Amino acid sequence: MNSPVTYPFSRRSFLRGVGVTMALPWLESVPVWGDDQPKNSSSEPPVRFACLFSGNGYHSKEWWAKGEGAKMELGKVLEPLQPFREKLLFLRGLYNQEALIGGIHSCQTGNLLTGAHLAPAGEIKSGVSCDQVIAERLKGQTKVSSLVLGCEPSIAAIHKNYSMIYSSHISWSSASTPTPLELYPALAFDRLFRDEAGKADKSVLDAVREDAAGYRNRVSKADQRRLDEYLSSVREVEQRIDQSGKAGRLQGWRPTLARPDIPRPADGIPQDIDQHMRLMCDILVLAFRTDTTRVCTLKLNNDHSSLRFPHLKVDYMIHHLLSHTDGADWLKVNQFFTQQLGYIAGKLDAVQEGDRTLLDNSMILFCSSMMTGNHNNDQLPVVMVGRGGGQIKTGRILDYMGKPNRKMCSLYLSLMDKAGVRLDSFGDSKERLGDI
Repeated sequence: MNSPVTYPFSRRSFLRGVGVTMALPWLESVPVWGDDQPKNSSSEPPVRFACLFSGNGYHSKEWWAKGEGAKMELGKVLEPLQPFREKLLFLRGLYNQEALIGGIHSCQTGNLLTGAHLAPAGEIKSGVSCDQVIAERLKGQTKVSSLVLGCEPSIAAIHKNYSMIYSSHISWSSASTPTPLELYPALAFDRLFRDEAGKADKSVLDAVREDAAGYRNRVSKADQRRLDEYLSSVREVEQRIDQSGKAGRLQGWRPTLARPDIPRPADGIPQDIDQHMRLMCDILVLAFRTDTTRVCTLKLNNDHSSLRFPHLKVDYMIHHLLSHTDGADWLKVNQFFTQQLGYIAGKLDAVQEGDRTLLDNSMILFCSSMMTGNHNNDQLPVVMVGRGGGQIKTGRILDYMGKPNRKMCSLYLSLMDKAGVRLDSFGDSKERLGDI
């Protein structure tokens, strides 16, 4: 067996090449995270936080859960999460007080992660979102402070006296600045691994090959396997992005040729939403696996969304209008969105980090800004997957209906604690959520 690393690592370890810096995954023989540690000691993996958002709520009769642990029963919307019932929390009754005061859609979405009062009449003012609070506190510990991904462009309009910018963003860097969405998978990928913007003439792995070979000889055999698996996963996503680009399938793609090889989509609509979402899910997993960032939001669509779903044979009505039907096709679309969470959970759970998995070391929040397409948001649909580094007891249903503290911001205070960020208050709450 190869001996562990015999030289000190300072806080973080990277593979480097021309124009590329690639953060390493968790390795048992290397203290990658946290403060400097003695030689040959292992270190505790960090807690990651992600929020996946799906607009316009869910099917009114199929968002439910009952029971606990491996025997937990899930409504049809949540069926894709069956394999993760023991690592899941179903939270009922949480709501956002400030979202009740204004118009529909925008006013219900722009403060979902902030709990702040939204300015009306076209003005843009919310608050700093919980993901960006965590990102700011962890700044400097990872290459990218936070990754903010989207699958549908922002909407520039006014609806019910509120800017549709609110409907398009859940992550806010300041009260007046929504964090820009990265809609292009290739650019999101480049942000994780490239030091310079712009297209490179060789792959990320080719650039760090020499450094990786030297590093591999200095870690244990178990870590060599982890490193090989990690590099293979980077290559797989890189190749998929390249192949998607050649096929003209990358989301947000706009033809520059006089005669594109596929029909041009309607403005603002990704061409193949299944491919777009799956690539963004892979990039989120890679970002966490490499510890390039510990904070990510993935906005699967806007509230008041215009997405269509031809791959589901649901192409006759846009997402927003479909949400008012509450029928079989709406359920099919709901399940498609939940499948993205299930896919991420499965990928994270397959990565071992010491005694836990990467999913165990993560907190993945899945939510919408209304319960159903009828705009009711006196309670919100909220599911969490992951154990926050072993700090969260999962396989449970937590019902806050009728309780004095059922604020979403109370949930965020609890989650921020587990990410190492402790605040006296956040948004409209000064109290942690019980049982989290």
